Amino acid sequence: MLGLKIYINEMWSVELVGKGARGGKREAFSTASDPVRRRRIVHKSTDLWFRCGSSSLPWDAKPVEKQRAPYRLLKANPNGCLGDRARIFARMGTMSANEVETFVGIDVSKNTLDIRIEPASESLQVAYDDPGVKEVCHRLVKAAPALIVVEATGGLETRLASTLLAKGLPVAVVNPRQTRDFAKATGELAKTDRIDAAVLCRFAQAIRPAVRPFKDAETRELDELVSRRHQLVENRVQETLRLGTAASKMLQKSLKSHIIWLDKQIATLDDGLNTRLRNSDAWKAKDDLLRGIPGVGPVTSVTMTAKCPELGQLNRQRIAKLVGVAPLANDSGKHRGKRFVWGGRADVRAALYMATVSAIRCNPTIKAFADRLKGTGKPAKVVIVACMRKLLTIMNAMVKNNTPWQPENA
Repeated sequence: MLGLKIYINEMWSVELVGKGARGGKREAFSTASDPVRRRRIVHKSTDLWFRCGSSSLPWDAKPVEKQRAPYRLLKANPNGCLGDRARIFARMGTMSANEVETFVGIDVSKNTLDIRIEPASESLQVAYDDPGVKEVCHRLVKAAPALIVVEATGGLETRLASTLLAKGLPVAVVNPRQTRDFAKATGELAKTDRIDAAVLCRFAQAIRPAVRPFKDAETRELDELVSRRHQLVENRVQETLRLGTAASKMLQKSLKSHIIWLDKQIATLDDGLNTRLRNSDAWKAKDDLLRGIPGVGPVTSVTMTAKCPELGQLNRQRIAKLVGVAPLANDSGKHRGKRFVWGGRADVRAALYMATVSAIRCNPTIKAFADRLKGTGKPAKVVIVACMRKLLTIMNAMVKNNTPWQPENA
């Protein structure tokens, strides 16, 4: 029960009584005409009764024993005056004004950071440099948000996210495709940096993505070197294809010299990556486990170490989804659609594909599994993807349990 009496002036008074925060009613009384008119309003978000009237009006002249004594405000339900959010709090439980959580969305661009803070409805833009990042950290440490959401922006978000995490703030780096789909689902079709920051803030409130541990500096550097190696290999493939169609001797000479230079750069990177793996005790142990599997070579091992640090920390279903080799359902009603793999980390999946092609030939466990699937009439691509998932599951279990390759247990 809730009672509140507010004296507006000498002629009017308001008495507020009620039972809680759900499905209540509200009454208002007017002295605009004589006789007095009463107006009843149904209010969906509160269970409150308002009485408005002059202190000398007829209905106030009730016997003392029949008048409803107002309760003190200290006994009030804290949800009673929360306005249009009362129904939400009624479903979620009691929440006072001091318990309202703060969410932050940050849109990262090359030169600026756009920040949106809710429920304060505060927007600001700062330069993306050291003073700007310092200012953002200072503001957010004071705000103590429940969650900060940042889009993955080709590596531009790394400096900001790592700095915020170093301050102990909860930061979730999310896939831009998810936030764009969320914006379309909410009817927000326009796209600016300011709007994107607001969408990220609403995404944080509604979805609450998980805060995953960020890669440390050494792992990020290893990841960058693996990406650079992949770029050089792609360039070498392109130059090799051009060499096959080049008619001019000068062009052939240029292409051959460039290919030789690319070979040297790739060899140098391979030596550097191998040295980094062998100098770290944790990476060395993981590298030894992975390279002990028939079909897994140094490139696959370093790629899994740099680009999939979650290996050995998740169960087999979650690691398969993370890499993108889990068959996803496509059913609706009585319709049973084909399962397809979709999403995941493309770089990891590419390295895993090449390792699987090799494992189907030289790994007895994977070879027997592939032959069994082929015997049931499965298409070739389905067989390869299934073997990729099995090989990934074996890797995950070996790293998780720190056990070497054992064919009888695979």
